[in-house]
Amino acid sequence: MPASPAAPEARVALAMDGDAAVVTLAGVWRVTEPRPTWADVVRGHDPRHVSLDVGQLQKWDSSLLLFLFDLQQWCRVAGAYCDLSALPDKVREMLGQLSRSHETSVPFDRSQNFLDSVGQAAIEAFERGREISSFVGECAIGVANLIKRPRKFRWADCLEQMQQCGAMALPIVSLISVLVGLTLAYTGALILRQYGGDIYVADLVGISMVREMGALMTAIVLAGRTGAAFAAHLGNMKANEEIDALNTLGISPVDFLVMPRLVALCLMMPLLALYANCLGIIGGMVIAMGILDIPPAAYWVEMLTIVDMSDIMSGLIKASTFGVIVGVAGCLRGLQAERSAMGVGLAATSAVVTAILFIIVADALYAVVFDILGI
Repeated sequence: MPASPAAPEARVALAMDGDAAVVTLAGVWRVTEPRPTWADVVRGHDPRHVSLDVGQLQKWDSSLLLFLFDLQQWCRVAGAYCDLSALPDKVREMLGQLSRSHETSVPFDRSQNFLDSVGQAAIEAFERGREISSFVGECAIGVANLIKRPRKFRWADCLEQMQQCGAMALPIVSLISVLVGLTLAYTGALILRQYGGDIYVADLVGISMVREMGALMTAIVLAGRTGAAFAAHLGNMKANEEIDALNTLGISPVDFLVMPRLVALCLMMPLLALYANCLGIIGGMVIAMGILDIPPAAYWVEMLTIVDMSDIMSGLIKASTFGVIVGVAGCLRGLQAERSAMGVGLAATSAVVTAILFIIVADALYAVVFDILGI
């Protein structure tokens, strides 16, 4: 039998045009075969702009990624602009993962045009906003399906998540709430006792906890505890291709995985906020009794003169909104996670940052709206 023709070996050609270089990749790139190195290709040249031509590239494996990684790192050190737009999307994605897994102190590439940088940042921001809007829309459709067909909802999973994000969070919420109440009362006592208004520390602690600190601190605690757990769990499922399996079976990941978590957080957050309010007020009572010599009965009566149902309802509205924000941020970042252990960790971190950011923004908006409405 005639021998099969040998596969063309990996080849690299460098064509200079002034200070710009075009790197042509050709042949078959295999990690088991000899391959060119970027150091040999660029020797004797100092390009300021490097672009790629992959039209003659036939087959490739990780050896091509190693060559491109060396090229990219050389461009960063030399301050040259590396144009990777000619590469297929999959190659760019894998190259980005390789670069993130080998983070070094290599300087950031600042040779790109300023307008290009702004344009790419704007496009990236638009894409992220579109992804968030699309996910929120899918969650809204899921809520509509829940209202129409409640029997198809996964209530068992929802109850399990309620236990995880509700009952299991009581210890840390208790500790934070008592400490916040103690801190508010002690700080207020330092000022109020100078003017003989010791009793008004009950007003300060009561209104602060009920309207603001109870819901806010509970949401921040759950963002770091539950939101990160949601992102890590869903990110791990995506890395194990369990999300792909659900899509293959025609099962919506939002209905199957996201909605039970959102419903659980939306139901448990107001209850946890009420619990935090009570413990914060008790913490303030301890300071009032120990430092200001105010009896618990007097403290309680004075607190009731300032706190009414509108204050309690405003705190509960905030708590429900914060619960939805924590759930959406955690599930969204989990579904966006890369398929690696590092991607799962980054998703958990991003979920916490995103949740806290939107919690603060929502709290500020509620403050303005409640002030306009006179609540």
